[in-house]
Amino acid sequence: MDLSRYDNRAFDRGAPLWKEALWRLCQGLFFQPLWHIPSAVRAALLRAFGARIGTGAVVRAGVNVSFPWRLELGDHVWLGEEVMILSLGPVRIGSNTCISQRAFLCTGSHDHRAPAFDLAVRPLEIGERCWVGAAAFVGPGVTLPAGTVLGAGAVLVRSPEAPGVYAGNPARRVDVRAGGA
Repeated sequence: MDLSRYDNRAFDRGAPLWKEALWRLCQGLFFQPLWHIPSAVRAALLRAFGARIGTGAVVRAGVNVSFPWRLELGDHVWLGEEVMILSLGPVRIGSNTCISQRAFLCTGSHDHRAPAFDLAVRPLEIGERCWVGAAAFVGPGVTLPAGTVLGAGAVLVRSPEAPGVYAGNPARRVDVRAGGA
């Protein structure tokens, strides 16, 4: 790997630089504040920057969304404190899904085989009625089936074939979810 050859100019940020700069300012003022900001204000700001958000979304303090114009949340989605959404590519989260504190949803990585450490971006989708536990990692290209639970601290880099309860690093199915999934 030769990092002097890294060239990110082909990556499309999805919005003009002025919009990204304005987003960063709003993020610093309203998502990382020293005072209480209602969740509805954070959801409204995400919408103002292009996120598609259903009704009843809860967006806690410290949520970090790279590019909100690539984020889609269904109805009644909860984003816990300090959730990180690296939305270099599209991120879709289904209705009635909880993303717990400090979880990391990641759509971008690098090709470790490429001499120039090329950027690799893939979409990420989390189905309806899912729960992503605290400090869990969901990698680029993953689709989480509806009703799936990903345990705290789990690392999921491949889409599970079936819904269930997944835990560990790498995440493996450890149980079925009560209620059917």
